[in-house]
Amino acid sequence: MTIHKTSPSETRILFVCMGNICRSPSAEAVLRELARREFPQLRLAIDSAGTHGYHIGKPPDPRSIEAGRARGYDLAPLRARQVAREDFTRFDWLLAMDDANLSRLHHLAPRESVNRARLFLGFAGESVRADVPDPYYGGPEDFELVLDLLESASRRLLLRLAAAV
Repeated sequence: MTIHKTSPSETRILFVCMGNICRSPSAEAVLRELARREFPQLRLAIDSAGTHGYHIGKPPDPRSIEAGRARGYDLAPLRARQVAREDFTRFDWLLAMDDANLSRLHHLAPRESVNRARLFLGFAGESVRADVPDPYYGGPEDFELVLDLLESASRRLLLRLAAAV
């Protein structure tokens, strides 16, 4: 992975799922907290968005908030927003939770910025699975699986970012 930055002082990461109420806000909260606790030397700007505008302005799914809270992540203040074209210049990486959302990002991206959109798990070095599954129609165990995947991938990503500094 080559780390490129829009700003020499910080790495800017946008997590993306469909509605920005389950996976991407969870990823935002997990990466932010793990970076704060375990990699305080890194300068990161972290946000999340959805490829669709279904939930603009709404908080994350209550099940995501609760699962995150149980592990020390605060999702409650986050609000859903939709990916904007300017995100491709504001962020170094737009990290999608699955292939469908990655395809949507590639469709939205200006030609010169399309390579900034990647699958989060693959970008972070996950070799077993490509997608973070959508827990929306599942039970508590599905939200726990999402957090397990996000924690693991976030730590790998943070290690790579720290090595590039």
